[in-house]
Amino acid sequence: MLRRLGWLIGLNNRGVQAKKLPDAKPPPAKVRPVVMLDTVQEIAIYIHRFHNLDLFQQGCEALFFFFFFFFFFLNCAFRCSNVSFVLRWYQLKITMRWDNDEHASIGTPARVMQYEAPNLGSDDGYGVWRIDDTDNSFATPPFRIKYARQDVLLSIMVAFDLPITENEGPPSSAVILKFELLYAPLLVDGSEFQASPDGCPAAIHEFRIPPKALLGLHSYCPVYFDAFHSVLVDVSVHISLLKASSHKAPVKVPSIPSATSTTDDVAGERIDESTQALDQGVSTDLKQVMLVKALLDARDTLLVELQNLGNAINQPVDLTEFTSTMNDIKLFDSFLRANQAAADAEVSGQGKAQNGLEGVNGRLDYRSESLLQNLSKDDVVKMFNLSGDQLLYLWNTFLNFHRDNRTQILQFLCDAWAKDRKAEWSIWMVYSKVEMPHHYINGGFDESSHHIVHKRGSNLWKLTDDPAQIAAMRAELHRRSIAQMRINNGSIQDMQVFGDPSGIPIVIIERVMNAPRRTFSDNSYLRNLDIMGSATSHIDHSSEAGKKLSSTNVAQNGCDLKIVVFVHGFQGHHLDLRLVRNQWLLIDSKIEVLMSEVNEQKTSGDFREMGLRLAHEVISFVKRKMDKASRSGRLRDIKLSFVGHSIGNIIIRTALAEGVMEPYLRFLYTYVSLSGPHLGYLYSSNSLFNSGLWLLKKLKGTQCIHQLTFTDDPDIRNTFLYKLCKQKTLENFKHILLLSSPQDGYVPYHSARIESCRAASMDFSKRGKAFMEMLNECLDQIRAPTSEHRVFIRCDVNFDTSSHGKNLNTIIGRAAHIEFLESDIFARFIMRSCPDLFK
Repeated sequence: MLRRLGWLIGLNNRGVQAKKLPDAKPPPAKVRPVVMLDTVQEIAIYIHRFHNLDLFQQGCEALFFFFFFFFFFLNCAFRCSNVSFVLRWYQLKITMRWDNDEHASIGTPARVMQYEAPNLGSDDGYGVWRIDDTDNSFATPPFRIKYARQDVLLSIMVAFDLPITENEGPPSSAVILKFELLYAPLLVDGSEFQASPDGCPAAIHEFRIPPKALLGLHSYCPVYFDAFHSVLVDVSVHISLLKASSHKAPVKVPSIPSATSTTDDVAGERIDESTQALDQGVSTDLKQVMLVKALLDARDTLLVELQNLGNAINQPVDLTEFTSTMNDIKLFDSFLRANQAAADAEVSGQGKAQNGLEGVNGRLDYRSESLLQNLSKDDVVKMFNLSGDQLLYLWNTFLNFHRDNRTQILQFLCDAWAKDRKAEWSIWMVYSKVEMPHHYINGGFDESSHHIVHKRGSNLWKLTDDPAQIAAMRAELHRRSIAQMRINNGSIQDMQVFGDPSGIPIVIIERVMNAPRRTFSDNSYLRNLDIMGSATSHIDHSSEAGKKLSSTNVAQNGCDLKIVVFVHGFQGHHLDLRLVRNQWLLIDSKIEVLMSEVNEQKTSGDFREMGLRLAHEVISFVKRKMDKASRSGRLRDIKLSFVGHSIGNIIIRTALAEGVMEPYLRFLYTYVSLSGPHLGYLYSSNSLFNSGLWLLKKLKGTQCIHQLTFTDDPDIRNTFLYKLCKQKTLENFKHILLLSSPQDGYVPYHSARIESCRAASMDFSKRGKAFMEMLNECLDQIRAPTSEHRVFIRCDVNFDTSSHGKNLNTIIGRAAHIEFLESDIFARFIMRSCPDLFK
């Protein structure tokens, strides 16, 4: 009874627990010092060179400049009456931020090193570099661009610091590196320059540095900007995690009367204060251990990279002081004496390092996460400071080494970057090998064989359907798989490519293995494919060795003159192929480029006349370049390459068939065909486009359209295109690349690839026989034996046309045909995958 009464009045003999009221004051807090470990992410950006490819050569660029400078001039005319003119100046602006914060630019320029004075004359440079505290950006000095393919040597290293939140562990977010090309108009007022206060942004190129790379990376980073601002900025990025400081910060911890006391809130929920404080302490200690481990990883990465760079450029780095004094393994051992059992468990069965360098190679023993957690807090702080000091010493050693060998380091990183692109960009590329057919079935057989072939052909086409549809479906399936792919590599990612991976063109590269001349006895299409592949791989190795020897002889005995001729298509402009040209220039900057202009506004006439005009233009250009090269030194060899778009390919082949070109045929090197109708418009399945061709012939009497559709003569064997296929226009090229797109409705898919089609295989009329004769003549030229191994590649390019929507261009197939001129990513992929074909 008394117990019940005590319970009613609030007494309990089992234990007294005070219920916390809303206005009750918390127990007094104790101030405990907590160790804070601060780190900083340092990203050093070396800007070596600004290389102009074709600024001011494009109409839209000049038009933009006209309006921009016109209004800028009017704005300044009211302020200064004696302004004379406005110059074309540029500067580069660099900012960086975390990937999860789109607006804040948290990267702060910490130091700027001008390695040498820029190679700018008194009229080409003005001002100095600038750091803007409002957006934490860095801007190079303004420089003037006068002409295409101009080099501006900047030679500036700027280091950005990205502070990491105290005790937050290694960074888990990526970093966005942003380059901006700014118009920096400078007004000339007598003899003084008045710089514009704010540059006008022209183009942007962003890169993503993944978290894996933030612990240590040294990479080449080419900045291209966009198709309308074709420049190349040679940039290298060097990243390391560094120690900032370690200090003790006071943190209030609520006093806890006993280990089992709890607090009830108004709602009756219990919070275990001792458990909460313990969890907070464990979390902080774990993050500190992760920071120490990250510093050790960054130090080992930097040490390995520093040694690799030194060995690669034949300039070994002297690390004697580091290995003798800075890397003291005994100090690490002293940290582990208090927890010898845990240390023995980690290093059991492994030998102890004998010197500093061996300790670095054996760092896995001391980087173990479980082992580091057994250290006391003081030991963790000591290890943090020690590893941070070692890392800072290595970083300063690298910066000094880079200053003395920046050009060699940049070249080595550039070569490594070029090799890695083939593997990285293979996400959007599919490779295959096929054997060139010995003989396409044509009308040369008797009637019985026609029926047999017809049966087999019809069964085959029932299984495989239309090749263009198969290629489009194959590319679309590959595109869908990319959309579901999680790309997470440790290299710098170009946001022009990785920004929207599913919107990048899919390139299917089909390497056609050469075969003997066609015969009537063996029609196997894929027989002995493995044997052909092994034989070709053997030839490739020998050819590479031969190229190395030939390059050595060239350096000793003379130089090569490399000329590339670009020919536009129907009603085109001579700058239509500028994007492909720019990508070729990035592969080999020493080529001489001819953008053919003789057939502008003249592509509606006869192909014979267009071909003759092109032949004379090429001969005149080659002679001028030969004379110039001969005056500067001995001319050892000439490599003459051609790139054509659409009917420009027919113009090229017609020019090569001209007699005046015969002395130059032995110089032919690489031929790139972008959607060229090599077999005309026979068996074209695009009814809308065929109707347009019919109208052009009836209303305008366009001669080249008659020739492409084989209506220029009643007898198909007397037509222009049939006779052109009989000419030896392809057999002198060392490399042949045929680019096509199954989405292109302007050029038949089979005609661009120089192969048979379903309609042709089932046509046994005179037209079908003539088509097969044309096809076999072209393939025989490609198959013809040459002194060197010939590379024959068919490339299917599948563009992402979803952004175009459903309009007339996509319905009639014009969008993909023009995309060859308006996109350069496919050319970048192909040229980087097969660089030897373009050098």
